[in-house]
Order: sequence, then structure tokens, then C-alpha cells
Amino acid sequence: MNFSPGDAIKFGWETFKQRPWFFIGAMIILAMANIAVGIITGAVDSAAGGSFEEPTLLGNLVSYLLGVLISMGLTAFFLAAHDNPRGVDFATLWHPSPYWKFFGTSVLASLAVGIGFLLLIVPGLIAMVLFMFSTFLVIDRGLGPIEALKGSIEMTQGNRWTLFGFILLCMLIIFVGVLALGVGLLVAVPIVGLAFAYAYRLLSGGGSPQIQSMDSGLQA
Repeated sequence: MNFSPGDAIKFGWETFKQRPWFFIGAMIILAMANIAVGIITGAVDSAAGGSFEEPTLLGNLVSYLLGVLISMGLTAFFLAAHDNPRGVDFATLWHPSPYWKFFGTSVLASLAVGIGFLLLIVPGLIAMVLFMFSTFLVIDRGLGPIEALKGSIEMTQGNRWTLFGFILLCMLIIFVGVLALGVGLLVAVPIVGLAFAYAYRLLSGGGSPQIQSMDSGLQA
């Protein structure tokens, strides 16, 4: 199935406009969660003899473990927002299961990308595209790490250059959000998150009805 980055971003923007203050509110909750993680990590570092400037291994571990929870909630939130923009609520941001499958998938994908970047960058870019939907598969289908990584590779077949361009476009949108004094991230992040959910649903074969329905509404 062919994928269009422009259609994905368009979907993200049009969906965001349906409930802008709701999506901005979700991003504020996300920001507060990240602040809370920072406070907890700082306390752990302090207790372990470290500091903000010199974080400890334990503090970094706690930060990563809590960050996984935030990532899980964000993934579940954007999938739910794609499927039912009017019905999704803030409670969807709390999605702690299946934690260890998500954790394992995140670690393996991050290692693949990180090692790839050490090998003259290009392999890292390839890994980034190949595994971009792996955590979505964990949340959406409950797959284990290996199955999720394999599933993501299969989903990207035939669209890898296009998906690479899509990732660059999303990074540009986030960068513009940062330039807008950071406040622009309250808009940029939901648009990008919804666009990723669109891409996942389309390429997994589970998003066509929703996409066609939105396109018909826009044309009307």
C-alpha cells in the first residue's frame, strides 16, 4: 500500500483542529509527567551521591524506566485519537501494559539505531526506518520484542524511502515547534503523533476506513 507523508501530516493537522485545546491539554500533562520524572530522578541521583550535572547510573536507569511508561501512554493515546478523535480522553495517557514487552522492544530498537549511527550513520538511518512502528505493534497487538521488530520491518517494505522522508518532515515540524519558544511543541507534537498513528494504521491495513471517512468529510 502506498503511503504519502503529505496525507499523514494533513490528517494530523485536521484531527488536531477538531479538538485543539484537548490535544494541547494532553501535551501539558505529558510535560508535567516529564517534570515529575526529572524530580524523581534528581532525588535518586542525590541519594546515590550524584547530581544534575553528574547523574548516576541508578538515576539514569530510573529515568529510562519511567520514560518507558510515558512513551507507552503517548503511543496508546495517539492510536486512540486516530481511531476515535471525539471519544479519546486523558485517561488513555495511562497505559502501563504490556510494560516489559514495550521496554524490551524499545531497548532493542534503540540499540540497533545507536549502533547503526556509530557505523557511519547510514545503517542507523536504515534501522530508524525499519523499526519505526515496532512499539506501536506492542501497544496495538501485544507483540513481543522480536515479533514487533520483524513486524515493523515487514510493514515498511515498499515505502522505506517515503517513510524516511516522512521522518525528516516530522523532525522539521518538531524543530519549528522548538523555534516557537517551545510553545509550538504543544501543537507540533500532536500533529506528528497523529501522523505517525495514521502511517501505522494505513500500513498495517487497519486504517483505511478512517482515512477515507476523513477525506470524504474534508471534500464535503
